[in-house]
Amino acid sequence: MKTAKLLYVIADGGRARFIERDSQGRFRTASSFESSSLHKQSRDIATDRPGRVFESADSSRHGIEPRLDPHEAEKRSFVDLVVAEIGRAHAARSFDQFVLVAPPKVVGEFRRAAPATLASALKCTLQKDLTNTPDQDLTAHLSPEALREAT
Repeated sequence: MKTAKLLYVIADGGRARFIERDSQGRFRTASSFESSSLHKQSRDIATDRPGRVFESADSSRHGIEPRLDPHEAEKRSFVDLVVAEIGRAHAARSFDQFVLVAPPKVVGEFRRAAPATLASALKCTLQKDLTNTPDQDLTAHLSPEALREAT
């Protein structure tokens, strides 16, 4: 019986790592990427002035607030990018199932953005932020026992 190839996706709102196990069972980062606006301030992300609208009762005008904070919009688009990358890897049959390790808010955004075919390949989620955890320290967090407790 063939064992399923498992991919570990560790992400937050601005960084993502795809982790695989090597032949000795050690975790290694296969690929990683970072949002281009990760370290930018809100004023640098949304450089345009807000739109203006006339008041119906008189001639005054008011600025229109954006529906999303610029940082939240960037995080949402980054999660969409991560979902697309996972989808490409899944279509290329790079893995059979994957584990998503992310903060709770990112897990929710992932569930919003993931198509049904990708959601069916999701083995489990672990609601932690491990984006800054080195590969050699992942064993304690991603062991089968730890994942069993998270499911």
